[in-house]
Amino acid sequence: METTRQQKVARQIQKDISDILIKEAAGIVQGAMVSVTTVRVSPDLSFAKIYLSVFPFEKSDAIMAALEQNNWLVRKALGTRIRNQLKQVPEITFRLDDSLEYIENIDNLLK
Repeated sequence: METTRQQKVARQIQKDISDILIKEAAGIVQGAMVSVTTVRVSPDLSFAKIYLSVFPFEKSDAIMAALEQNNWLVRKALGTRIRNQLKQVPEITFRLDDSLEYIENIDNLLK
């Protein structure tokens, strides 16, 4: 069960990461549509798991590899945005949210 503080920090990180991926890390996402679906923050606010949805799904492996390689760049940009709200910038990890592909697969099976 997440506390209210965790939920607020997660929403703020989700908003900021979305903005960073659009403006500052546009070269990393390589022209694909990347959306931040969920952010999970640890109770001590030192770790954040960021779940991303990538369209088209075929580019997801390349984009996830590029994001992991440039993790420091995204974390630095996040730090400049949330420096007044948190003492330390959480360590971030990117995870692929493949729920859209799963829905598409179920839809194709039903057809």
